[in-house]
This record gives sequence, structure tokens and C-alpha cells, in this order.
Amino acid sequence: MGWRSVIVTQHAKMSYSAGLMVVQTMDGTSEIPLDDMVLLMVSTTQAVITSALISALVKNNVKVIFVDHAHQPIGEVNGYQSANRDCKVLENQFNWQQQRKDVLWTKIVAAKINNQISVLKCFHKNVECLQNELDQLEVGDETNREAVVARKYFPLLYDDDFSRHNGSAINAALDYGYSILLSETNRIIAGNGYLTELGIHHRNQANHFNLGSDLMEPFRPIIDYWVAGQKFRELTPEVKIGLIDCMNIEILFNGKKEILRNAISRYVTDCLNYLSGDKDETRIEVEFTSEVPNDALNGNV
Repeated sequence: MGWRSVIVTQHAKMSYSAGLMVVQTMDGTSEIPLDDMVLLMVSTTQAVITSALISALVKNNVKVIFVDHAHQPIGEVNGYQSANRDCKVLENQFNWQQQRKDVLWTKIVAAKINNQISVLKCFHKNVECLQNELDQLEVGDETNREAVVARKYFPLLYDDDFSRHNGSAINAALDYGYSILLSETNRIIAGNGYLTELGIHHRNQANHFNLGSDLMEPFRPIIDYWVAGQKFRELTPEVKIGLIDCMNIEILFNGKKEILRNAISRYVTDCLNYLSGDKDETRIEVEFTSEVPNDALNGNV
């Protein structure tokens, strides 16, 4: 399993040679084994990448993300067909039982709200109103407690005037972090041979990543926590690097210490196996450890 996130931030040419990504810059040439990589972030519009390298990265299930001129993620490369995908997997996905989808979505929402409460506790905020909403959660979240909690959670975490709809640096950082989280979730879904378009709750016809949008939810508060622990006025390259490095944060997942990237991999695979009937139960318990860094930004400057 790969572990390395590679971020290209300057004018460069990237090509493929014998299992290696070769990166040529003004400063010299670097070679990175594709087997080590899980993510290539092309964080510049001044880079050139060969088709041979893109093909090799896709075969190795390495997520490739491109940015626009504002350096915001604008798109990603998905394999035309997963090595694990076959008709049986797709038939399974199209026939997932509604009961299992409802049960899993309930667990996902509960885990997300619990993690939002944990984040607020880290910053010594009153969590009573969120706990009350969690207590009202029903199977399938018919009353949409997830949205109700979100409206109360963000002003509590940041400040009373905060809105997810303004153009603040905090929102830019949250959106950037969520996009990295979604990309990693999609990578695991595709690697297991399933379609990212078919969600269990999200059903937006224009969203190619409905399933990823569903499954990433319990981990969003980790991005919220990291952003709340930083002091910045704009989404600088250093902030972006810190957000990408969040994938290496150590957490407790189902009682076991793991880095976030590995926890997501295990969690997504468990959810897919549950939905497909290959297992009867699934756990989603995320806890922060004392090693979750809220000073990670300084460590990346």
C-alpha cells in the first residue's frame, strides 16, 4: 500500500520510467517509486505531465488532482475501469438493500455528530445543543439532524457570525481540506471496484461522487479541527500543504491507532462489504488522540 502524497508546486516536467515518476525542475531531477504513492497533487498550472505517467499512475490507483489558476482543486483522474471491477460487483451495488443503506447512513450521521461534539470539546465549547440533536437521530435521519447540527456547529466552532456561505479564508481552507478527503474516499471506492456515482444518501445527478460524499462525512470534523487550530488570513501554499498532510494525522479508529489515510481505507472497505451483504455489522468509532497536531501548519512552513 502506498503512503506518499506528492505535491508539485513549481514549473516541472513529470514523466514515467521503469516504475518511477521522474520530476524535472529548475532545481534538478527527482525519482519517486509509483508503489510509494497514493496521491499526486499538481498544484500549479505550469507543469507538464506525460500520458505514459498518467496511465501508470491510474494503473497503480494513484489519485491525480489538478488545480485551476486560483490553485483550487478543479478535477481529478479516475481509472476508466478498476482492476477489481466486474459485473458481479456492479450488480451488487445496484441492488444494495434500502434497509442496509438506511442503517449505514444513520451510523455515518451519528459518527459525524459525535466527532463534531469532540471537536467542540477540544475548544471548550458548550455541546449541549448538539447532544440534544444527536439524541433525536432516527433511522435514515428522516428529520435531517445532520443539517440541523451543521447550522449550529460551525458558529459554535468559529464565531457567531460565521457562515459556510461567505468567501472567508476559513471556508476556503475547509473546502480545500474536504476536497482532499473526498478524493481519498473516492480512490478507495474505485479501488474496490464500485461506482462513486451511486450514493446511499446523496443523489445529485450532477455529482459524480455521491457515494464518496456519503462515506467521507465522519471524517470532516478532523479537517474542521485542524483549521480551527490555525491562524491564517488566506489560503497560502503552506496552509494547503498542512491540509494535505492531515491525511497522515494519527487517530483512533474502532479502538486502534491508525493514520487517517489507512483508517479511511479500512472504513470504506468495511462499509462497502456491509452494503453488499458480505458482513452483517459495521463499526464507525473515531477518536482524536493527543498526537493530533493543531500546530501542523508551523511544521510544514
